[in-house]
Amino acid sequence: MDYIRANPDLIKFLREQPIWYRKLSRNPNEFETFQIAAMHYYRKTIPHQVEKFSNGVQMASMMMGMFQAMNSNQT
Repeated sequence: MDYIRANPDLIKFLREQPIWYRKLSRNPNEFETFQIAAMHYYRKTIPHQVEKFSNGVQMASMMMGMFQAMNSNQT
């Protein structure tokens, strides 16, 4: 409980998914599963971070293309 209280995301996840109260009170060994579920819920896993970065790169590339098209139309 001390570790959960120290992490605001875990507290918020526990309040939004109250089934974890029951699961953790009955089997505290599922704490790692709880943490993984919270990471997936908040999209903080490595694949989610890579996807977010990729989307940012695609957006920047699209913006550069638009600026280049606007610049070529002005000349």
